Amino acid sequence: MPRRIEPGQKLVLASHNPGKLREIESLLRPHGVDVVSAGALGLPEPQETAPDFAGNARIKALAAATASGLAALSDDSGFCVAALDGEPGVFSARWAGPNKDFAAAMAAVNEKLGDTEDRRAWFIAALCLAWPDGHTETFLGRVEGTAVWPPRGDKGFGYDPMFVPSGGTLTFGEMDPDEKHAISHRARAFAQVLASCFGRAASNRRNV
Repeated sequence: MPRRIEPGQKLVLASHNPGKLREIESLLRPHGVDVVSAGALGLPEPQETAPDFAGNARIKALAAATASGLAALSDDSGFCVAALDGEPGVFSARWAGPNKDFAAAMAAVNEKLGDTEDRRAWFIAALCLAWPDGHTETFLGRVEGTAVWPPRGDKGFGYDPMFVPSGGTLTFGEMDPDEKHAISHRARAFAQVLASCFGRAASNRRNV
């Protein structure tokens, strides 16, 4: 049986990425959850040593839940490009270097692509809920699209300015947050979290 997150329950967001924190907080806000970030609690960032998004999300969620004694929600996500065999993938943040220079990371992606005509790309998000006793539940979301150059827009974060979702014309970096949240990889994973761990009432509240 999936475990429930109840209104008023305190939940740790196991991320130190400001962009991810803003997105996840906005997704949780309608559901009455008392949110606190790992950074606000002074929790360290664990080493992400898993070979996939789901594994890294579990590492982060379990570390936060164990250290805080509270349920924790983590996100591990990345930008994947078909012509680069799925890179940057789980190394998306590392391509940006210690200074989190995503302009340089996007330039590196474009340089590696060169003049290839295959610009298929996708974002993947793995969300993991963990409890202090070690129980975890993981949910995956994916959105397909195209890698474009030059980057466009300043409303997103990470690789958003060079990604146009399938069927669209705007990059994630050009979209208003609500528009992006309606179709993003993170929103698709979060919809599964709502259905599994918040129940029908929480899902209904989101649509009010």
